[in-house]
Amino acid sequence: TECEKESGSLLWIFVMVGNIVRGMGETPIMPLGISYLEDFAKTENSPFYMGCLHTATVIGPFLGLLLASFCAELFVDLESVGAGDITITATDARWVGAWWLGILICALVNLLAGVPFWFLPRSLVKEGETNETEETCKKRVVLLQEDEKKEAKQTMYDFIPFLKALFRNPVYMLFICITVLQFSAFNGMISFMPKYLEQQFGKSASDAIFLIGVYNLPVICVGYFFGGLFMKKFKINTYQAAHIAFWISFLEYLLYFLAFWTVCDTSPVAGLTVSYE
Repeated sequence: TECEKESGSLLWIFVMVGNIVRGMGETPIMPLGISYLEDFAKTENSPFYMGCLHTATVIGPFLGLLLASFCAELFVDLESVGAGDITITATDARWVGAWWLGILICALVNLLAGVPFWFLPRSLVKEGETNETEETCKKRVVLLQEDEKKEAKQTMYDFIPFLKALFRNPVYMLFICITVLQFSAFNGMISFMPKYLEQQFGKSASDAIFLIGVYNLPVICVGYFFGGLFMKKFKINTYQAAHIAFWISFLEYLLYFLAFWTVCDTSPVAGLTVSYE
């Protein structure tokens, strides 16, 4: 009877609303953050700054996976069940980690990280230029506001031609294709690899999450950082960067095909590979 009552809980609504609010807060960081760097940084420095920005976006998931690994080692009802009362271990299929603890910790960190954004100035002097007077700064703000109003009126009329121009831009379309391939591969790995490590190698959920983070994210982080540094040093333009990204990604996928020769014996699963008897 208790289980039937708990299954009808509406607490999932809080999780859903929390994820919606988190998405609304995190989404503008990438498009607006990149525009912010482009507007106020030197042309030769912006790739390096973007590399640092993308490096930070990888460090976050890496720390998140480490936190998830720690939380998965704790029993889900840690606040109400003593350690001595738990009769199963983290490798047991019935084990459920304290997934909710990571959400609370991340919510607090996001709240603290959002505070400095309130103190960003509305307008900045472009890097390398002399400081503007207060009057000049106010004039620039007024001009920006007027431009925003004009753009808002023309948005509906310019949307379709602008969309056509984007689809005809080879660099943009190449970037979109590469991004779709990368995220499809990355999401597949994040979704299925932990369970594969659990089933194939007998790892606990905590160990599987930890291995995923350690093996993948530091390498991506180094790639972002040195990619931005490389572009700054050799002054790579947009078309050159697109070609470099395409050929490196193509080589990456060719290397991934070597995984087809890495074959493990299938573990016996009752009702799937072997009979229940």
